[in-house]
Amino acid sequence: MTLIDPGQEDAATTFARLAVDLHEAGGVEETVDAVVQFALQALDCTYAGVALSSRGSRAEIAAVTDPLVSDVFELQISSQTGPLMTALRDRTPVLIRDTALDERWPEWAAKVAELGVRSVFDVPLTTGNPRTWTVGVLGLYSPDPDAFGPDDEAVAHILARHASVALASARNEAALAQAVDARKLVGQAMGILMERFDIDGDRAFAVLRRYSQDTNTKLRDVAQQLIDTRKLP
Repeated sequence: MTLIDPGQEDAATTFARLAVDLHEAGGVEETVDAVVQFALQALDCTYAGVALSSRGSRAEIAAVTDPLVSDVFELQISSQTGPLMTALRDRTPVLIRDTALDERWPEWAAKVAELGVRSVFDVPLTTGNPRTWTVGVLGLYSPDPDAFGPDDEAVAHILARHASVALASARNEAALAQAVDARKLVGQAMGILMERFDIDGDRAFAVLRRYSQDTNTKLRDVAQQLIDTRKLP
């Protein structure tokens, strides 16, 4: 994938190219890597990163352009506070013009300022309508105070929208692939039981489901264990 300097072509063409690049990125990992690399070229930021979240689970660091971003993210994920967590929970962008002056998260801001980050812009990655859950956050960072102007904010929002759609698509495809794989495993396990105990498919599935419930183990994992060991849990 070749990223284009937005200064060399009009914005519409730039983001059309971005949409194609993200669509062709493949999985979630490739998609978030494409997002942060584009952010470095399209925005006045020195560092960028993406943190992802699933409903009810802890946010995870998905992509960073520098280890420094991992530190900035981890400080917030471990404490469950800061602009990243606010953007994730409230589905609203958070702009910090100068970490040395911002008073909303003084302890975090002081640590981040010591790392050399002065400007922060966290943009939520959401899918569907405003009530829909947040996929993650795109974090943009600069060592300069007041680094992000109106143009940067506008571009960041457009990038976030493209990234949200691409990530949702990549996750859906990954979930579908996992579901297909699980069905194959269960089918193989059912075949083993049907042959060994001379039972029909309905009875074989009932046996797998009962073991899954009795051992509090996912049906897919019960099937995998049977295939690997020829024994039920």
